[in-house]
Amino acid sequence: MIDFGLAGVGDPACDLAIAWTWFDHEEREVLRTVLDVDDATWLRGRGWALWKAVIALDHPRHAAESALALDALGVPRDHTTEGG
Repeated sequence: MIDFGLAGVGDPACDLAIAWTWFDHEEREVLRTVLDVDDATWLRGRGWALWKAVIALDHPRHAAESALALDALGVPRDHTTEGG
């Protein structure tokens, strides 16, 4: 078994995941401008946010946060509806 949970240690994009888990669109744009993040790093940050949202989605305590992050990322949630 390989645990990839810490595979991104040292990747500054990991710290950007909060932009999609706690910030709205305007706040994300301010954060990106202030941090002067390049496109590749910003895209990896989105990937980290997606990863974190997906792994926490089935945990009752974190499901609401995960759903908000998935919405912010533009991930359709129609697959979560019954029969979907």
